[in-house]
Amino acid sequence: QVQLVESGGGLVQAGGSLRLSCAASGRTFSYGMGWFRQAPGKEREFVAYIRWGAGSTTYYANSVKGRFTISRDNAKNTVYLQMNSLKPEDTAVYYCAARWGADIATTTSEYSYWGQGTQVTVSS
Repeated sequence: QVQLVESGGGLVQAGGSLRLSCAASGRTFSYGMGWFRQAPGKEREFVAYIRWGAGSTTYYANSVKGRFTISRDNAKNTVYLQMNSLKPEDTAVYYCAARWGADIATTTSEYSYWGQGTQVTVSS
């Protein structure tokens, strides 16, 4: 079992930055970790992925590539999402998720464990 707790959301002006954290407990070595987001009235969408454990494979949605960076701290069992050059369209509830295996996964159905979400609001 894996438990995930997100933090770091808030209100920021366009062009600003935020760093989200996802603290994981339980056995995480064999898991891939992803960040998703869901805006009001929209479906939850993929943002970024990182493989947990050896290696540092990452993958990003085109909409955030070059602005967001996913990373991990193995010692702290924590995954981060550094978000720079934020835009109003980045406003959403952000979720971290974990899945068995290390293959890149971009759909919600591929993930077994989810955090409770953290709100990010970008004002224009």
